[in-house]
Amino acid sequence: MAIYVVMEPPGRTEAADATIFVRDGFSWLAFLLAPLWLAWHRLWVEAALAFVAMGVISLLGQRLGLDWASSALSLLVSLYIGLEGQGLRIAALRRRGWHEWGVIQADNQDDADIRQTLDAEALADEPAPMPRIVPDASLARPAQTGLTLGLTHTSGKA
Repeated sequence: MAIYVVMEPPGRTEAADATIFVRDGFSWLAFLLAPLWLAWHRLWVEAALAFVAMGVISLLGQRLGLDWASSALSLLVSLYIGLEGQGLRIAALRRRGWHEWGVIQADNQDDADIRQTLDAEALADEPAPMPRIVPDASLARPAQTGLTLGLTHTSGKA
């Protein structure tokens, strides 16, 4: 089973299509087509950085005659994006004001959508918790008089 992070848009619209399910884990497409995958998910800065990093690594490898090293370093950039690409998507959505509704474990995205809808309906049926009443701190202990370690204590009365 896969784990999906459910992201809701800012403003908490009630439209069911507004939520995004981000599958947590390794992404083969992000590994194979790193800058294109980032651009597809509107991670423009990350896509530009990956493209520039891979280009600089390739150029330095050709200039220095280390083709195997440049290939290995480009592979590491692709591996990083394959491993952390979904996390980069979640971070970008948070920067745009989206918030995390929760985490769903499901076989595929359709099952995750069904589970999230059922869980959201179950949470809507529960009564709201009572507000917590915090007593006034000045009533919690009696006023102390006298000196303590050379400091004077004021009771708070003017």
